[in-house]
Amino acid sequence: MTAGRYDVPGAFDAGAKSYDVLVGSNPGYHDHLLLSARRMGLPGRGEGLRLLDIGCGTGASTAALTQVAPKAEIVGVDGSAGMLEEARAKDWPETVRFVHSRAEDLAAAGVSGPFDGILAAYLVRNLPDPDPVLRSLWELLCPGGVLAVHEYSVRDSRAATLLWNAICAAVIIPAGRIRSGDAGLYRYLRRSVNKFDGAGAFQDRLRRTGFVDVQQMTVPGWQRNIVHTFVARRPPAIQSV
Repeated sequence: MTAGRYDVPGAFDAGAKSYDVLVGSNPGYHDHLLLSARRMGLPGRGEGLRLLDIGCGTGASTAALTQVAPKAEIVGVDGSAGMLEEARAKDWPETVRFVHSRAEDLAAAGVSGPFDGILAAYLVRNLPDPDPVLRSLWELLCPGGVLAVHEYSVRDSRAATLLWNAICAAVIIPAGRIRSGDAGLYRYLRRSVNKFDGAGAFQDRLRRTGFVDVQQMTVPGWQRNIVHTFVARRPPAIQSV
């Protein structure tokens, strides 16, 4: 998963040890992931469900899924070996496993469907070409299965764009430099968010891929209209009569 000339997995490898501390200092970070997991509308406690956490990083999004669907089988996938090392070092139920793979190479890594739900947190923006990956996720879902994309998107709001860039300059990039000794990943974060689809354009992208019931909801707090949950479904199977 290399965006332009920037080696995203390599950068996350380098920053893996300090990543949890940095995101933990962001008010609402874990609550927002949990909110997106809840917005998937998974039934019950996840009994009998298979869920994919694509771009799981150090496991924050995986933890959100285990809270919402503690009985589900969950497969966490990430392209950064360093981030997965941090994830695997945590305590997980036996129903959770992790796979090292780029989002573009799931089949080669042995990740196969069908899944009842897929959560993609802070992933799609980092893909050089999101469309083939979104199509592969569509194919991994069972008919009627749900995709939740938890992602930054500011291009539809001038106020959100201004706030995002101000926070990056004043807080995120300096904190990244202090914690990790290298602010490169966080300068890339700023650029990638500015370049990513607006919320409307991303919903259109999901519809072109074949998803239906596409919805967009933002999060509360300072990241309102900056971080969003995009929820969509693979169409249900057509039943013969």
